[in-house]
Amino acid sequence: MREAALSSPPTRLAGRGLERLAFPCALLAALALAPLLGLLGAERYVLNLFTRCMVFAIAAIGLDLVLGFGGLVSFGHAAFIGIGAYAAGMLAASGVGDAFASLGIALAASFLFALATGAVSLKTRGVHFIMITLAFGQMAYFVMSSLKAYGGDDGLSIDRRASLFGQDILADTLVFYYVVLAGLAGVYLLARAVVRSRFGRVLRGAKDNEMRMAAIGFDAYRVRLAAYCVSGMIAGLAGWLLAEQSEFVSPAFMTWQRSGDLIIMVMLGGMASFEGAIIGALILVLTEELLPGFSEHWRVVFGPFLVLVAIFARGGLVGLLAGRRDG
Repeated sequence: MREAALSSPPTRLAGRGLERLAFPCALLAALALAPLLGLLGAERYVLNLFTRCMVFAIAAIGLDLVLGFGGLVSFGHAAFIGIGAYAAGMLAASGVGDAFASLGIALAASFLFALATGAVSLKTRGVHFIMITLAFGQMAYFVMSSLKAYGGDDGLSIDRRASLFGQDILADTLVFYYVVLAGLAGVYLLARAVVRSRFGRVLRGAKDNEMRMAAIGFDAYRVRLAAYCVSGMIAGLAGWLLAEQSEFVSPAFMTWQRSGDLIIMVMLGGMASFEGAIIGALILVLTEELLPGFSEHWRVVFGPFLVLVAIFARGGLVGLLAGRRDG
């Protein structure tokens, strides 16, 4: 009975095949060509801007795994970004400069924090889950703010980026850009594989009808906890990359406002769509960077835009584009 319940293809992902891959491939190809914009001037600025976009796209994909496919509104997800970033900063300050060692510890720390907090948070539902994830996120923020040895509220500067195979390969801005792009592609493929697997179908089934999944023998709590840990590790990866890119870490990386930004990215692009998470991150980061140059009141324009997307594009911008294409 359990096998029969999971044998049919999921509604959201069925029947597209290569057509489903065309759009994300085009999106990643466009990001691969984005450095060419630097030929028009300010090459370093362009590379840093789009690197930041991709870093937050990775974090948004991690959140979409539990928000879009699991129905879990986490309002403390920026804590994982901060944990990954501080792992890079603390290890650099302690003289650990190997990228693999630093990244491994960042992922392990993110996993352990997700496991500990998720085990408690997932005992709740709805607004209670939102508030308890917010509380854990703020706890992490205040802990990092109190660490005077690592800069406290002022943050911590990183002298140099981590070395790869004993070489300072990542110090080159263009090389680092493509490393982040490869990370984004890898995370996208991993997340896609997860949601298309039997595990992913159970996760979506628990979102739609937890009692039915329990009746056919699946433990929704354990599945959600596993998904939450994977999501936290992906956000931790984004935090590690953010620290390496900016060569600076700060408690500001893990504020509840940053968690809200991640939720906006997912909802703007389209929940349960990893391509949407990438687009949402691109739009929000580029908007925050470019619109203030036109007016300091840019949020007055961007706020109503979000409201219109929420009202008229329930599937986000990706859903709106897909609807027009199918029409």
